[in-house]
Order: sequence, then structure tokens, then C-alpha cells
Amino acid sequence: MPRYALKIEYNGEPFAGWQRQKELPSVQGAIEQALSRIQPGQHTIAAAGRTDAGVHALGQVAHCDLNKDWDPFRLSEALNHHLKPHPVAILKAVHVADDWHARFTAVERQYLFRILMRRAPATHYKGQVWQINHQLDVAAMQAGADMLIGRHDFTTFRSSICQAASPTKTLDELRVEEVQGFSGPEVHFHVRARSFLHNQVRSFVGTLERVGAGAWTPQDVKDALEAENRAACGPVCPPQGLYLAAVRYPDPIFE
Repeated sequence: MPRYALKIEYNGEPFAGWQRQKELPSVQGAIEQALSRIQPGQHTIAAAGRTDAGVHALGQVAHCDLNKDWDPFRLSEALNHHLKPHPVAILKAVHVADDWHARFTAVERQYLFRILMRRAPATHYKGQVWQINHQLDVAAMQAGADMLIGRHDFTTFRSSICQAASPTKTLDELRVEEVQGFSGPEVHFHVRARSFLHNQVRSFVGTLERVGAGAWTPQDVKDALEAENRAACGPVCPPQGLYLAAVRYPDPIFE
């Protein structure tokens, strides 16, 4: 059975998350249903990472096995046709080896988080950003973010329902920048690591927002990390504004 890797973009707002759920809409369910339209039967796809309800993707990756040897471009076109009207798009499909795995072959995941700083309600970006009505000190947030880079026990920034075997992870990048968007000033968080704990990025952003607002200091972030206690974490920010931006593999299969 030929195996294909799919590069996927989606708006997570109408979904209960990536993972298939029995009576709730999911991104996985929408794609598997589209696959059943081009090859009747049950389909199970595996993704590089599961995103929660309301979380978006610019470069999610999944793989599927099909009976037919499809031209990759025609496969992506057929899936996009059957995915309508869901806000899900297959950006690219490629042949991969039979033992290639979207999750286990991945060597890095990259996330983007967007905060929109303005008082007027968001219109075009509603559901796409976390909107706040106050300004943030980006330099202070970066100083706090620097406390988190490297290999640490991230128990403080780990959801209580996280199923990872260990809270110890290596964070390669947590970069904070202000961007002048058309709808107002935004703060973007660029986060890179091989893998993440459940709610880790949202815990980082919610905590660092408190630093930017002046309620916490950068040293408070370090103290929270070293506490290795979930109770020491700042607020967990909402899912709106979080994007799975990219997944990297040893071989750049989509280039």
C-alpha cells in the first residue's frame, strides 16, 4: 500500500481538535472522511501532533496508506475537493517510504502564537488571535522567555492531563517579537522543540503575558520553572492565536 505524507493547513475554530471524536467535528475526521470518498472503506491517518480545540495549523503533517498509486498532485486536488466546505486544505502530498511516520520521524515542531493588542473588537482576525486591550513590554517578555530555553523539567508548564512519559524537554527557541499588523500591533511568539507537553506553549504564553503586563518579573518565570509545580504556572492562555506552524524531518520531503 503506497504511503503518502500530507501537508495540511486548517482553521481550528469549528473543530473539537485534531483527534477524531465520535460525535464531535475534528480535523482528522474530516480528512478521513474525504479519503473514504476517493477510496471506500475505513481510514486512519497519523499526524505529527494533536492540536486542541480552536488551535490552527499552517503546516500540520499526517500520513495515510492507500490501495491505489496516486499521482501526489491529483491526490491533493481530490482531497481538497471532498474536504469542502471544511476550513481544511491539503497544501501538498508526496510519496514517502513505507516506514516513514508523520509523528515518529519528525525531529522538530514549530509553533506560532499571536496576540493582538487593541481595544476595538477584532473582526477579520476573530478566533485567529488572542485579543487583549493593553500594551505589553516585549523586552521583558523576552527576558522571561530566555529563562525557559534549554533542557528543563517543565512540570510547571504541563497540563495535569498530559500523558507524556516525562516532563523533561529541550526547548530550542522561544522568541518574542512585536509586529505592526494591519489590524493593530501584534506580539508573536515563535517556539521550537523536538516535542512538547500538553498545553506547554499556551502555558508559556499565558505566563509571559503577565510579565509583559507588569504583573510578573522575568525572575518570577525562572522561579516558577524551578518550582516544578503546576500551581506555580501563570494563567493558561486561550487556544485562539495558536498555530502549529511547521514540522521538520531529516529529509525535507515537501521541498
